Amino acid sequence: MSIRFTKMHGLGNDFLVLDLRVQDVELTRERILAWSDRHRGVGFDQLLILEPAAQRDVDFKYRIFNADGSEVEHCGNGARCVARFAERSSKQSEFVCETARGLLNLSVLDDQQVKVAMGVPTLKPSEIPFLADDTAFDYDLPLYSDQAAQVKIGALAIGNPHAVLWVNSTATAPVDELGPLLESHPRFPNRVNVGFAERIDKHHMNLRVFERGVGETEACGTGACAAAVHGMLTQGLTSPVMVQLPGGRLQIEWQGMGEQVIMTGPATFVYDGELVE
Repeated sequence: MSIRFTKMHGLGNDFLVLDLRVQDVELTRERILAWSDRHRGVGFDQLLILEPAAQRDVDFKYRIFNADGSEVEHCGNGARCVARFAERSSKQSEFVCETARGLLNLSVLDDQQVKVAMGVPTLKPSEIPFLADDTAFDYDLPLYSDQAAQVKIGALAIGNPHAVLWVNSTATAPVDELGPLLESHPRFPNRVNVGFAERIDKHHMNLRVFERGVGETEACGTGACAAAVHGMLTQGLTSPVMVQLPGGRLQIEWQGMGEQVIMTGPATFVYDGELVE
């Protein structure tokens, strides 16, 4: 059996893209684990799937699977990549796609940057989900059961859950230590993406993200949106915010509560290939 795929990346956050509108492939956890293996497979942070849309006036359905086989709700870097992938086989530059959290509007710009209307962020604990009695900008979160060690986080969702920690320097942030602890913290029932954020000035910040089911990645689009939003609410950041990630920069725009977050950034083709099974 031969499975056609495309390898892409968004600022180093890398993907295997499968178009299931034109081929029939059974997705299993075992297959995804094999494909994501960087030594024996293709290797990727996420698997991106394009499927026929169930709704009228929608171009395609967009699904995301982590390298561990778990399906997730949203991936901003992936959204930019599927927009450029879809553009390559059509004459369109504007797309509407279905996701697990609603519709996304995607625009491929003249310079091949992609603008994505990422959705409206929420701080409501039940919608993240996050276990808390009340909605707040910040929470003290115990790291261990004895409550002795705590960190201050922001908790919000923009299609998927995020915890944001503000640090003095992302270069020395304890990503390897705190990332796994917070990703699976019991107050996040669906696990969480963990962002380590550093404010530079009112329009610039640095960010590293430990993604659930993946580990630290070169870039995280929804993580950049979540951190920029939290920074605008608590750190004096002002839209637009340039977010510097290890893999490159994203521009995040947001006009306040109840408004969509707009992300703009690159998406890059690496190669086309075939998986033979």
